[in-house]
Amino acid sequence: EIVFLNAISFFVCYNPKKGGKAMEKYVGIIAAMPEEMEAIKNKMVNVKEVDIFNLKFFEGKIQNQKIVLVKCGVGKVNAARTTQIMIDKFDISYIINIGSAGSINDEIDYGDIVIGKYVLQHDFDITAFGHEKGYISNIGVKLESNSKLIKRCEYVIKNMKENLYKCVIGTIATGDIFCTSRKMKEKIRTKFDADCVEMEGAAIAQTAYLSDTPFIIIRSISDSPNENNQIDFNKYLKMAANRCAIFIENLMKAN
Repeated sequence: EIVFLNAISFFVCYNPKKGGKAMEKYVGIIAAMPEEMEAIKNKMVNVKEVDIFNLKFFEGKIQNQKIVLVKCGVGKVNAARTTQIMIDKFDISYIINIGSAGSINDEIDYGDIVIGKYVLQHDFDITAFGHEKGYISNIGVKLESNSKLIKRCEYVIKNMKENLYKCVIGTIATGDIFCTSRKMKEKIRTKFDADCVEMEGAAIAQTAYLSDTPFIIIRSISDSPNENNQIDFNKYLKMAANRCAIFIENLMKAN
């Protein structure tokens, strides 16, 4: 079962407090790790910091697009909490979650980028009540990213002059576990036809969906579950973060 989030107005909104003028909205970017956040921050200009509920939000611009950036920390609760605070405190056009991920598709290699057309929570389990694995009440199993954002990502992929790695539109699975098990990798791949695993994306997507905010999840591969992939993760995290940042820069050009 797939829930599709319809498009809402992008980039500008009617703001009666400003005399009815169209005001540019923020693109919200959420990362879990310091390295992932810093890669995006390095692409920003005119940066200023705002502290809200012990979270540091960074306002600035990328390619002349207003950005608000935050590090949420690892895991679904941190991700959902931060997403809701961002939506409540800033005038958000849409939310992007960026960061690293573990490949569970043998055709997707380290450094490749996966854009989540579909996102799901692989560890959500109420099968005891007759639902399939991953089913969430009033949500379903999968959430679908905003169609306009997917099309914009497809445009970026088509026009990127990059042959060192590939970018694919696929399915991202989220869970509160750093997956190291080959057996778990195969189970998630087989059950959900997912391309990579990570720990925040679907929680950000669900929170955004429930707040009528468009979202998209963009991840670069840092590792693949092989019983010891934490070593690869530490080695390739910065590469994955930098490739996400390059993609975001190109995505903002396409705005």
